[in-house]
Amino acid sequence: MKQKQYEIIEHTADVGIKAYGETLSEAFENAAKGMFDIITDSSEVESIGQYDIELDAEDLEQLLVDWLSELLFLNTSQNLVFGFFKVTVDDKRNHLSAHVFGEKYNTSKHRIGAEIKAVTYHMLKVRNKKPYEVQVLFDI
Repeated sequence: MKQKQYEIIEHTADVGIKAYGETLSEAFENAAKGMFDIITDSSEVESIGQYDIELDAEDLEQLLVDWLSELLFLNTSQNLVFGFFKVTVDDKRNHLSAHVFGEKYNTSKHRIGAEIKAVTYHMLKVRNKKPYEVQVLFDI
């Protein structure tokens, strides 16, 4: 049976994601998928444009926040939505390298979901061993 990619966590005035993966990189990918399913339906997003992201952080929790915050910045500043993520996390160096694919948000094509204002540190968790799991709450 295929493991679920993520689940939505309901929290007072916030919404969150608990994401899973066979690897830490896959858990980071699934967290991004989950975030864009909150913003819009990521399955409706076509891989028209590719964006490359390189990040370094002092720990894996910070790396997760920076990763999702960078995607949120691209979403709000350039009106982009993403549906496919290829992430490599180097947990020894707390480094992330990603290729993300998406397109401009289009109201006639994409569902309007919740507006995420920020990625928070509240209830933030990164489990860097099997089963790989990350958890993050968003301010909406």
